[in-house]
Amino acid sequence: MEIPFHDIDALRIVWHGHYYKYFEIARTQLFRERGIFDVLKRADYTLVVIESQARYIAPLEFGDRIRVHAWLKDTELRVNVAYEIENLTRGGRVCRGHTILATVTSQQSILLETPRELKDCLAESS
Repeated sequence: MEIPFHDIDALRIVWHGHYYKYFEIARTQLFRERGIFDVLKRADYTLVVIESQARYIAPLEFGDRIRVHAWLKDTELRVNVAYEIENLTRGGRVCRGHTILATVTSQQSILLETPRELKDCLAESS
């Protein structure tokens, strides 16, 4: 993707909070490829982010082209998704991070482990 002007702050670099948006776009694509949204539509639970972290390495600027890599690190108890943002314009890694998602029932109870159906779906194409 290309960094849009509206993601730039007064210092002419990407505001730090937008990196989480880039993570979300990559995670959505990863989950779409694995069919997670279809499973969640049928299930009596959903996934919610309970932890997120980003390590900033270099700034991004308006017009930079980036690639966001997302992959699953673990799915046993929680769904742990790792990210790396690469600057295709100037080269190099600019940010690394992760989000951890817990499974929550429609009654708002957090499950102690990821349901088998969801783990099986996440394991596909690994």
